[in-house]
Amino acid sequence: MSILVIGEKPSVSRELAKVLGAEKKKNGYLEGNGYMISWCFGHLVGLKFPDAYSENWATKWSFAQLPMIPENWEFQVSESTKQQFKILKELMTSSDVTEIICATDADREGECIFRYVYNLVKCQKPVKRLWISSLEESAIKDGFHKLKNSSAYDNLYQAGFCRAKADWLVGMNGSRLFSVRYNAHLNTGRVQTPTLAMIVKRDADIANFIKQKYFTVDLDIGFKAASARIDDENTADRLVSSCNGKTVTVTDVKKEVRSISAPKLFDLTSLQREANKKFGYTAQQTLDYMQSLYEKKLVTYPRTDSQYLSDDMEQTAYALIPAISEHFGFGSVAEPNLRAVINNRKVTGHHAIIPTESGVKCDISALAAGEQNILKLVALRLLCASASAYQYGVVKVTLECENTAFTATGRTVLESGWKALDGKIGEAEKSDEKSLPDLERGMTFTAKAVKSEHFTSPPKSFTEDTLLSAMEHAGAEDFDENAEKKGLGTPATRANTIENLVKHGYIQRDGKKIISTDKGRNLIRVMPDEVKSAQLTADWENKLLEVEHGNLSADSFMNEINRFVTELVSKYGSVDDSVSFGENQPSIGNCPKCSKPVIKGKYGWYCSARCGMNLTKVYGVELSEGQLKSLLSGKETSYIKNGRKTIVMPKVAENAFNGKTYYNWATRKESS
Repeated sequence: MSILVIGEKPSVSRELAKVLGAEKKKNGYLEGNGYMISWCFGHLVGLKFPDAYSENWATKWSFAQLPMIPENWEFQVSESTKQQFKILKELMTSSDVTEIICATDADREGECIFRYVYNLVKCQKPVKRLWISSLEESAIKDGFHKLKNSSAYDNLYQAGFCRAKADWLVGMNGSRLFSVRYNAHLNTGRVQTPTLAMIVKRDADIANFIKQKYFTVDLDIGFKAASARIDDENTADRLVSSCNGKTVTVTDVKKEVRSISAPKLFDLTSLQREANKKFGYTAQQTLDYMQSLYEKKLVTYPRTDSQYLSDDMEQTAYALIPAISEHFGFGSVAEPNLRAVINNRKVTGHHAIIPTESGVKCDISALAAGEQNILKLVALRLLCASASAYQYGVVKVTLECENTAFTATGRTVLESGWKALDGKIGEAEKSDEKSLPDLERGMTFTAKAVKSEHFTSPPKSFTEDTLLSAMEHAGAEDFDENAEKKGLGTPATRANTIENLVKHGYIQRDGKKIISTDKGRNLIRVMPDEVKSAQLTADWENKLLEVEHGNLSADSFMNEINRFVTELVSKYGSVDDSVSFGENQPSIGNCPKCSKPVIKGKYGWYCSARCGMNLTKVYGVELSEGQLKSLLSGKETSYIKNGRKTIVMPKVAENAFNGKTYYNWATRKESS
C-alpha cells in the first residue's frame, strides 16, 4: 500500500521524493519507501470555455447568448497535459493508494490546481495537505510531520474557485458583450481592465498637462535661501532689485531630529518593485527568477503577500544575518534586531521572503545574473531589516529681506543605520547631506539676489514599480483602515495581468516606462465606469479574502458577480454605432462572406467582423496587399512557388475541421 503525493511541478516533486526516499523512476511519477510522488504540470485542468457548454454559446457572438452563466461549472483537461492527467487518474484510483497528500504550492492557486484534478477524477480517498515555505530538507520533513486534513483548507479552495469563476464570468461575458456592441474584438477582464484604465488615465494626465512657468528669488549669502513661488515675472524682477545688496536677517531657526525605521522584509510585490527600480526587471522576470531560486532551495516561497515573520522563524532569521554579512560582503550589523518584522498576526499563508540556509552558503557565481541580483536583494533586505534606524537632523531657517520671507533647509546625517547597507546593490542613493552653517536668530547678511526660472512638472509615466504600487493600493481609500486591503489582483497574479495587457497590445514598454497604446486607449474610451472601476475590483478582492477566512460564503460572493454580469448585459446589450473603436485601419476591400471591411492587424489582414473567414493567408501563402485587393475586387491573381505558377481565384469555400466550419476566401488552379 502506498501514499500518493501530488506536487505542482516535476522539479518540486523530485525534491519531495528525495526527502521521502522515493527515487525509483516510473512513467510520470517516482516511487519508493511507501510513497508514489507525481505532479500536475501546473494547471492540468481548467474551466471549460463557453463554446464547450452549448451550441448556442459556440456560434457567432451575439447579444442573444448573454449573459452566459453556467448552471453547473464544468472542467476540461488541457490538450498538452492529457497524458499526465491520465497518469494521475490511474494513480488516484489505484487500489494500492490508500491516502493522498496535496503538495501543490501552498496558496490559493495551488489548492485549486490539486482539487480540480481530484474532483474531475471523482476521487473519494482521504487527503492531507502539505504546507511549506521552503524546499530545504528540514522544512520538507517538518511539513510532513505537520500535515493537516484537506478540509482545513476548504475555504482557501472556495476563494480560489470563486476567483476563477468571477474572472470567467466578467471576462467572457464582458468581452463578447462589448465586442458585439462596438463591432470590434475587445478583451476585458475583472483585473485587467481597471489596471489598463489607470495607465490610460495617467497617460491622459501627462498628455493634457500644460506646464506653467514660475519664479523664485534666491539669495546667495554664503548659503542659498529662496523665496516662495512667484507667478509674475515682473514681481520677481522687482524683488531682485529691492533685495540686491540689502540686509538679510535671520528671524527663526528650527531644529529637529528625524528618523526612518529599517524597511520591512520583502513580499513578492515589494521585491518586484525594488528589482524594477534597481535593475529594470519586469514583474514577471522577477517572479521567474524567484521561482528558480525557490526550486534551487535558495529562498523561501515567493508568492507571499506578507512582509513579516512568525515567532517560530525568529531564531532562524537571526542565524542567517551574520552568514549574509560574511558571504555577500555587505557589511555587518552590530546589534541586529528583527522585532519590528516578527508578527504572527500578519502572517497568514506564508511569511516574508528571506534567503534559506542554503542561499547564504551557495556559490553565487554559478547562478544566472538575474538570479544573483534577486538573491542579493533578498539577503540584503534581511540585513537592512535588522539594522538600526536612519537618523538625520533637519534645520529650517527663516530669513527676512525687504519685508519678504526667504527659507533655507539643511539636512545632516546623524546615524546612517540601515541606509549604510542599502546602497550595496544597484544604484546607490544620492547623499542626503546638505548642511547649513550654525545660525542664530538676529544674525545678518548682505544679499546677492538672483531670479530663478522654474516650470511645473507633469505626472510621471508608470513604471513597473509604480504600477505595481498603484495596483496594490487601488481602492484602499474606500476601505476601513483595518481591512485586509489587496487592491487589484494579488501578488501572485499582478505580473501576469501586466504581461497580458502587453500581449493583447493594450500597453507597451518604453524603457522602464509603461504606456498605453491607441488600442488600449480606445478600449478604455468605450468601457463603462463599472467595468473599469478599480474600487469595485478591489472590493471583490477583499471579499475573496473574506471567503478565504470563512467570513463570507462562496454563494454570496458569486451571487454578487452573477448580478453584476446580468445587469451589465441588460444595460449595454445593444449596438452603439456612435463609437468607432480604434480598428479604423484603411480597408483593402470587403469580406467575400459578410461584406464587412478587411483591415490589417498584428498578424495580417482579416475581416473586421470576424465572421469566420480565413483572411491571414491563402493556402499557406502570404500574398501582397495588391494581390489581396485584386481578389477582394473579384479578380484573379497569381504567385510563383518552387518554379510553379499558381493562379488564385476569388471564391468562398466552406471547409470542415475537427467538427467545426471555417471558410477560405479563394481557390486555386496551377498552371505550368
